Amino acid sequence: MTSIPLISASDLAGRLDEPNLRVVDATVHLSFDADGAHVESGLETYRQGHIPGAVFIDQITGLTDPEGEAPFAAAASEKFAETVGTAGIGNDSTVVVYDTVNGIWATRLWWQFGLEGFDDVLVLDGGYAAWTRAGLPTETGESTYPATTFTPHRRPERVVSTDEVVAATRDDSVLLINALDRESYAAGHIPSSVNVPFPELVDENGQLRSLDELRELFAAAGALDASVRPVTYCGGGIAATAAAFALRALGRDDVAIYDGSMNAWTADPARPLTTGDAPE
Repeated sequence: MTSIPLISASDLAGRLDEPNLRVVDATVHLSFDADGAHVESGLETYRQGHIPGAVFIDQITGLTDPEGEAPFAAAASEKFAETVGTAGIGNDSTVVVYDTVNGIWATRLWWQFGLEGFDDVLVLDGGYAAWTRAGLPTETGESTYPATTFTPHRRPERVVSTDEVVAATRDDSVLLINALDRESYAAGHIPSSVNVPFPELVDENGQLRSLDELRELFAAAGALDASVRPVTYCGGGIAATAAAFALRALGRDDVAIYDGSMNAWTADPARPLTTGDAPE
């Protein structure tokens, strides 16, 4: 098994002076009301306090495709490269991503780097909360680096479309994994999909659970079966990346994300939904 792309707050603190290191605050604030889901940039939160030297990347404006299948569709490779290159991330960088909320925005950015063929990316275990809980220094304002060149190498097999998911519901070699909480899953999910809720992948401090605990969760869902390929999804393609990250920790590097997720699936009322707490 390859190493887990995770770094502790204490280990990161000891590496901040590395010249090629780029720490990225990937925070997005997600809220819900009667009108649905709303996203807001985490820039102001970042300005109020971040890890020393960390840059902020706005995933809403810089890393999404407004013409995509759903609101948070991954940006084209060229747009991704321009955004991260402007932030000072190049081909020889080592990147550490974190957020100030629940970790799924950090794993989203981790996944997008991987989608573009770049694997030298670590997720800060427990995010900004772990950093501050450890009493480590923070700074305010904004940090910047000189712009550089990032060369993307898209891995198209790491993302799937709605049409591919429709086919997957009838294909025993693909395992659809819903990463939403159990109540949301029971209220309606893509037929044949199983449930591994993203909140259960971390402990009370937001840190990744032990490999034994993760293995138990995913094995119960059939996601460690080598004869199936996992495809994770959620509401908008964000929490799905937390499941993909946990599976990567368990050694699976063949996971794909249904980027449109439930936003795209439910856009056509003719597409079926299954209710209940077990797949059909």
